[in-house]
Amino acid sequence: MENLKVAHEIFSIERVYQSDPESVYSAWSNVEAKGNWFIGPGDWSVVQRKLDFRIGGEEILHGRFPNGKETLYKARFSDLIENQRIVFVYDMILSGKIHSVSIASVEIEKVDSSNTKLTFTEQVAFLDQTVGREGVASRKEGTLALLVKLTDYLEKVK
Repeated sequence: MENLKVAHEIFSIERVYQSDPESVYSAWSNVEAKGNWFIGPGDWSVVQRKLDFRIGGEEILHGRFPNGKETLYKARFSDLIENQRIVFVYDMILSGKIHSVSIASVEIEKVDSSNTKLTFTEQVAFLDQTVGREGVASRKEGTLALLVKLTDYLEKVK
């Protein structure tokens, strides 16, 4: 039997948005809003999107690249405090095989009358022989790209 080690890593990203906490939280909690920024890269296309934003609710984002490679993000919400905090666990499945399992938190904090700080923290367990340092670098880069898309979305809806 093959010995597959689990690679554990953790990272945090802080961003300040020129928006109020309610708008930032809504961008995560509303399926139409989230569909504007929580998307795959480049030529990736959505196959299925579902968001049941409540404690115990699920989020699914299934996508496909032109070469046929598929991604499946399956999350479950563990804790929600409106306009302040989102805690969830999620599986990332690549082409039908489990890639990683994560616990993530989004902390939303009003900085002043026109700015909100978001702190995203993720602890990830890579299950498919991904080297932790390499995997977390890629995951952090992808998460940062999403948070930049969130900036663009929030600017549009001001």
